[in-house]
Amino acid sequence: MMRHKTTTNFILLISVFFVVFFARCDADYMPKPYGYFRIDLPEHTYRHYDSLEKYQFEFPEYAFVTHDLNSPLEKNWINIEFPLFKGSLHISHKEIKGNLNEYLEDAHTMLIKHLPKANAIRDSLIIDSARSVYGIMYSIEGKGVASPVQFYLTDSTTNYVRGALYFNIHPNNDSLAPVISFLKKDILHFINTLEWK
Repeated sequence: MMRHKTTTNFILLISVFFVVFFARCDADYMPKPYGYFRIDLPEHTYRHYDSLEKYQFEFPEYAFVTHDLNSPLEKNWINIEFPLFKGSLHISHKEIKGNLNEYLEDAHTMLIKHLPKANAIRDSLIIDSARSVYGIMYSIEGKGVASPVQFYLTDSTTNYVRGALYFNIHPNNDSLAPVISFLKKDILHFINTLEWK
């Protein structure tokens, strides 16, 4: 008699479970939106870099400077590496010999390559007569843009520097927006501390 009651209770419990489980399956499925990992951003602290022949600057403590391995003959071409964010700021230097317009056109051409993926391009004029630093910084907005920040700087007579921020991951600038905004402050600090030698 006891066994019959236990079996009946078990069957009743299983039946209730299946009714509740399958009753919920009739509801419309609503997928959850994709989430992004939380990114812990360090404090903005900087150190001086004075190992190049043509210019010096300050860069973040959480980054390191490497020479551009793809251009071994160019002693003033460097990368500022951000390992925490899998990003690099590629910086090239050219000496002006009456060909500044050629370099400016090259910067414009590199910028135009991002137009198919860009939603907007915002530019900021850079004029610092005290340091003889003039140029433009471009913020390139768009989910699939490969280089969200680019700039060029010149003293208009001797030196020309071009920089571009790249990430070593498939570009998804919606999820990278906090990092791009964070690194933009570091790029502005680079621009504001750059001095020609």
